[in-house]
Amino acid sequence: MNFDDAVRLTEILLGFAFAQQSIEHFTRFANERHLFIPRFVLAILLMIGFQTTWVAILLFLLGLAMLHRFQGPYNGGSDRMSLLILFCLCLVYIAPTQRWQEMAFGYLALQLVFSYFFSGWVKIINPEWRSGRALCDVFQFSTYPVSESLRQWSKSSRILFVMAWGVMIFELIFPLLLLSRISLIIALIIAASFHFANACLFGLNRFFWIWIAAYPSILWFQSRFIMVG
Repeated sequence: MNFDDAVRLTEILLGFAFAQQSIEHFTRFANERHLFIPRFVLAILLMIGFQTTWVAILLFLLGLAMLHRFQGPYNGGSDRMSLLILFCLCLVYIAPTQRWQEMAFGYLALQLVFSYFFSGWVKIINPEWRSGRALCDVFQFSTYPVSESLRQWSKSSRILFVMAWGVMIFELIFPLLLLSRISLIIALIIAASFHFANACLFGLNRFFWIWIAAYPSILWFQSRFIMVG
């Protein structure tokens, strides 16, 4: 994947994610429409590639306004990743040379890698994750609309123990998967499937599209890394 295609695909995926999120606020949250209607319009403009520099800057400023409105990232990690992608895109647009543009986009790729690695590190130093107890609690006490049949998984301690270690090992070795194009693609499919499962089971739908929007950067970065090597 070349640089221009990766940036353009990031714009499309990010615009789609923002448009989807904004629609949720059109009818149910009237006092927030002044934030999310402009966000929806800007998201569509980003998707079609209209004045992407100014659109991305406005989306970034709107994201900062939302931080003030909700006194922080009300969707946690997905909001932080959204601002990170927008920030890196803005740097790409205003960077004076191709080298600086690639450095800005490469920074996004590295942050994506670290997001998985540090997530695994935080888990593996936690005794409850190493024992599988943390994952049991996710199913047993989650406030998300998990069905009763899924809550029964909390009683399958051995299965959840294996699942917990599978997640931790995958996240910790994620940086090593950059060494091969095939391994990286497989890893991204697994990671996307993991985010999709979380969206279906626990309602964490915003993480899915936002993390997917960052994937073109790592695919480009891996190609660039191999070429340099």
